[in-house]
Amino acid sequence: MTRAKPEDDEYWNSSKFKAFTFDDDDDEFSRLKESKRAVNSILVDEDEDEDDVERVNWSGEPVGSISWSVKETASSIRSGSEQSFPKIDTTPSLSKQGSGYSLSALFKAKSKPGGFQSFSESFSDTSVRTYAPELQRPRSDGKDFVSDLSLEETVRRMQKGRTYSLEKFRSLQDKLLLLDEAVAVYDGNVITAVLIYLKKSLSKEILFRELMARDVALHHYVHYLKEMGEQKLLVELLKALGRTEDMALMQYKEHLNIKDEGRRRDFLKNCLSLPFSQDDATHVQDHYTLLERQIIIEASDKKAQEDIFKKFPRKASILNMPIITTLYYSCFYHYGEPEGTYSSPANIRKTFRISEKQYILTSLGARAKLKSWFDVDSLFNTKNWLGYTKKRSPIGFHRVVDILQKNNAPVQVLEEYMNLIDDPELKLSMALKYKCHDIVINTYRDLKDRHQLTLYKEKLDQDTVEYRKIQKLLNDGQIRWKN
Repeated sequence: MTRAKPEDDEYWNSSKFKAFTFDDDDDEFSRLKESKRAVNSILVDEDEDEDDVERVNWSGEPVGSISWSVKETASSIRSGSEQSFPKIDTTPSLSKQGSGYSLSALFKAKSKPGGFQSFSESFSDTSVRTYAPELQRPRSDGKDFVSDLSLEETVRRMQKGRTYSLEKFRSLQDKLLLLDEAVAVYDGNVITAVLIYLKKSLSKEILFRELMARDVALHHYVHYLKEMGEQKLLVELLKALGRTEDMALMQYKEHLNIKDEGRRRDFLKNCLSLPFSQDDATHVQDHYTLLERQIIIEASDKKAQEDIFKKFPRKASILNMPIITTLYYSCFYHYGEPEGTYSSPANIRKTFRISEKQYILTSLGARAKLKSWFDVDSLFNTKNWLGYTKKRSPIGFHRVVDILQKNNAPVQVLEEYMNLIDDPELKLSMALKYKCHDIVINTYRDLKDRHQLTLYKEKLDQDTVEYRKIQKLLNDGQIRWKN
């Protein structure tokens, strides 16, 4: 056997790798000595005396255990660093079998022959992972941060639909400059967005005052308040602008939100004192009077026992109905009542200044619906100064015929009013349309048009009275036909 070299002796005497012996490796003194070397190899202060090995952790782990050493090492690293970085502390789990590491190799500061990793390499891989904080971009790169955008750049981003922030505009001057810039680009969406911000950040007195000098922004703001239904704020704005009539109309529109008819009537009564224009004041007065009358009629008709209510039961309430609907209702259920009653058609016509033409159209529709032809005649019968009765219509008898036909009037009634049409061609066209044969035959006779009369005869049955009448006219030699 070759004698070992001096270097080998020094290696075996100093290295953690020991030659094979029959000594007990679990000897307590050997383990403490090895732990001392491991701790001393990572201590910052290399001059520490050997007595420091006695400072052990009695939490259940021996001083030489991996977890204790890692925690102590991490603590020393944190204390020696100027900036504390966030970390994830993980206790390494090393299997005792199959591991290529020994306790001394893991804590050795330098690599030894055999390819073992140093402590710093092992620590960075398995023990404590350190993460650097995310660094923000330099503040000088202001275009990428909405809070650093200039006024013009902010408005341009708003136009393009990109992210923006208006919170940086805090002073009144900056906010007004922002509004002026939005108006200058002629973009309604941008103007409205700025106005919403000003509405939230300014008192309404200051906002109203500034909008008075900016007509475009004012119009957008008024439109915005209307769309959002903020009636109270809109009324205050119009009042501040001196537009009292518009303010009164906006306040009047609030009645639409009142469901109870009694409260709505009282609200309309209070509106009578608002500064309306003359025409608007008349309209509001009529509205109040109509609702008051409808409430009275509704209460009475709910308990009515007349035959007409039994034969034609009411399908809906009359409350809040238009004036023409109310007149039709009155002509249908209360026709012929004295003018002094609220439900009388004549009283409604007089109170609300309904024109004769409108009254005739409404009454004709209601009475024709009930097949009351006598009442229909009474609408058009007039007497001249000699006492003669004559039918006269302010709406034209051709319209009367249309209404009667829609209500399935008898042919005799249609022909009676069709004969009152002055224009022969219009009379003939309506007679052909509604198949009033006598009117057609008499019109062709008056026009002396033999050819058209012959053609019309061919459309009729031979057994009808009209067919025989045409045949008799064609055989009459006293009529001088044109063709």
